[in-house]
Amino acid sequence: MIIPHPLLGPRDSQEFTYLGDASLIERPDWQADNAVDQFHDYLYLRDNPAGAHRELWFHEQGDRSWLVVTRDTVTHEIISAELARDVAKAKGRSK
Repeated sequence: MIIPHPLLGPRDSQEFTYLGDASLIERPDWQADNAVDQFHDYLYLRDNPAGAHRELWFHEQGDRSWLVVTRDTVTHEIISAELARDVAKAKGRSK
């Protein structure tokens, strides 16, 4: 599987480590009244969709960047790849 790295171009997926659902970028507020419940859900509850899914990938054997890769979990087709820092910054601006 080839991942289109936004800075380095096409890279083999073997250079990366899969780290799970990209929603992990949105960490719960540890000071919230229901922080324990929020962190339980954050740590243990995961969707397992069939189709397009946003995932975190770490470029371990390259520039050590974090990517948010949108991948079809049925066909393994890579739809897009973005730097995770850009995704996190965009989320911060939209709040």
